[in-house]
Amino acid sequence: MFDKPSRRNKRAALSLGLALFLQIGMNAAAAVAAGTTPEQALVDRARITLDSFIVDPQMVWLKDNLSAARGVLVIPDLFKAGFFFGGSGGSGVLLLRDQETGEWRGPAFYILGSINWGLQIGAQKAEVVMMVMSSGGIRALLSSNVKLGGNASVALGPMGVGAGGATAPNLSADYLSFSRAKGLYAGLILDGALVKVNDNANRAFFNQDATPADILVAGRVTNPNAAELLRAVSEAGR
Repeated sequence: MFDKPSRRNKRAALSLGLALFLQIGMNAAAAVAAGTTPEQALVDRARITLDSFIVDPQMVWLKDNLSAARGVLVIPDLFKAGFFFGGSGGSGVLLLRDQETGEWRGPAFYILGSINWGLQIGAQKAEVVMMVMSSGGIRALLSSNVKLGGNASVALGPMGVGAGGATAPNLSADYLSFSRAKGLYAGLILDGALVKVNDNANRAFFNQDATPADILVAGRVTNPNAAELLRAVSEAGR
C-alpha cells in the first residue's frame, strides 16, 4: 500500500523542481537574447525590483526602515507552479550591511522554493523583498540552506499607504517579507519555504569558488558589475 502523504510530497517536490528548471531555462534564454549572463541578468532585475519597491507608496514602511535591516534578499521573479499540487520557486540575491562601516556587500546568489505558496490570489508570479532583521537570520543564511519558520522566523512586513509610522507586529522575527504580484499587495506567506545557496551561480558570477561568507562577510570576493545594485540598496538604506 502506498503512503499517500509521502507520495504527495514527492509529486509536489517534482512539480517544484520542474518549475525551477523551466524558470532557469527561461532566464538563461532571456539573458542570451540580451547579450549577458543569467547571473548578471538576475542582478539587474533585482536592482529594478528593489528600486520599484522603494518608490512604491504601498512599501513606505520598507523604505523608512531599510536602514535598520542587517541585509536584504531580493527575489525578482517567484513563480507559482500548478502541475500537480502546486509550489513556488525563484532565484534571488542577498546583500548584507557591515554593522561597523555601514557598507553593503554582495550579491550572493540563492534559490527559494516551497511546496505550498501562501499567496492565495490566483497570481502566478510575484516579486519579493525580504529584510534580514537579526544576527541569527544572517547566520542561518550563511549556512547551506535555511527553512523559513523552522531554522529562522519570518513575518509579513507592514504594507499600505498609511504604514509609514506603523510598528511591525513581529519585529522580533528574523525576516520581514514584502511582496507584490501583478499590482496586488496581498502578503506572501513564506513559512516553510527553503532558501538554499546557489553555489553554481556564485561561482559563475565571481569566476571562482565563493561561499556567502567570502562574499558577504569577509568581502574577499567582489564583482564590479554589481555596483549599480549595491548603489541602489545603499541609497535606499540611508
